[in-house]
Amino acid sequence: MATDYIRYDILAQAALRGVVRTVLADVAKKGLPGEHHFKITFATVAPGVRLSERMRGQYPDAMTIVLQHQFWDLTVDDDGFEVGLSFGGIPERLAVPFDAVTAFFDPAVQFGFQFESLDKQAAEEPGTATKAPTPTPPPAAIEKSDAALSAPARAASAEPAPNEKSGGGEVVRLDRFRKK
Repeated sequence: MATDYIRYDILAQAALRGVVRTVLADVAKKGLPGEHHFKITFATVAPGVRLSERMRGQYPDAMTIVLQHQFWDLTVDDDGFEVGLSFGGIPERLAVPFDAVTAFFDPAVQFGFQFESLDKQAAEEPGTATKAPTPTPPPAAIEKSDAALSAPARAASAEPAPNEKSGGGEVVRLDRFRKK
């Protein structure tokens, strides 16, 4: 097997996290456009996540938040975002590093993707990854058809196209992901 010294899996994850960062930064400046809104799932135990002990007790592993009608003071920086939300009528301020985000979904346009856990990637032997990461099981709020996944997420689960050889990696034609 060929050794992947470049670590395309990690680069793809970083690029997708950049999409989340860009979208949230734009919303922080201009507000939500049209019917767009976001369901964001994150690991509550990830380093840098800040939430109240009450919320940590209710969501010891993962939490999905919805940024739609009632959120305030959204701030975004290079490493993560902070937002005010109300849970059971009690206002809370959350801080979420982008590395803690495990799924992002915009139901208005059926667009979303899931992230591979960085801990899981690090547990693999460094420099030996030869295939795309396997997506983590989706939260119930995020489960959607392949149409809702981004091209990289679909590519990770795509079948080889006819006449393509599979010698350690799959070549996926971009036409497969264009809307018809």
